Amino acid sequence: MAIASPLSTPKCVLVVDDDDGVREIVQISLEAAAGWEVLTAASGREAIAIASSHHPDAILLDVMMPDMDGAETFRHLQRNPETRDIPTIFLTAKAKASEREAYLALGVTGVITKPFAALSLVEDIRAILNWQL
Repeated sequence: MAIASPLSTPKCVLVVDDDDGVREIVQISLEAAAGWEVLTAASGREAIAIASSHHPDAILLDVMMPDMDGAETFRHLQRNPETRDIPTIFLTAKAKASEREAYLALGVTGVITKPFAALSLVEDIRAILNWQL
């Protein structure tokens, strides 16, 4: 696990996905490769509550979830003054350019396509959010 310098605090990322395996892979990747704190949620409603109470540095949000999908969850986050400024990256199995453009038009910070390479996930997130090492 990477050790943060005393002058910086590790980033905190909320991972939202209804698939337990995806949440676990992402959590392990972010904690081991970057030393980031990872919060997890299995649904949009849970994500909204966690984002409001913990205000993570970023949210990785699955697009296709039952009950409340990623787009609806994102709209709820945007309406809340406490969460509207949290950068959100969609995780999606839909890779068509038109779909990616539609997601970005909603106002998300970026889109990462599933399946993703666990080893490059941290670099993809850093590039989208312009986070330094």
